[in-house]
Amino acid sequence: MKASTLAYKPVGLALGAVSGLIAGAAFKQAWKLLEGEGDAPDALDEDRPWGQILLAAAVQGAIFAVVKATVERSGAQATRRLTGTWPG
Repeated sequence: MKASTLAYKPVGLALGAVSGLIAGAAFKQAWKLLEGEGDAPDALDEDRPWGQILLAAAVQGAIFAVVKATVERSGAQATRRLTGTWPG
């Protein structure tokens, strides 16, 4: 394993945690815009219809994937600028 990859591991973990927080907040705002409700349903919400649960899961997954990719790519680019090597 390259030294730059090893050195990037803790940075990547921290960025992963940050991206989770950002994505969670973004999803809450997106859900309010989509459904006008405060809380998004989860799979065990008995009173919510299938369509609403699946929509929430799809929107949440898309937001999390985009935020994660954005944060990870930005972190890798910053690492390259600082160290001259691409992590990974």
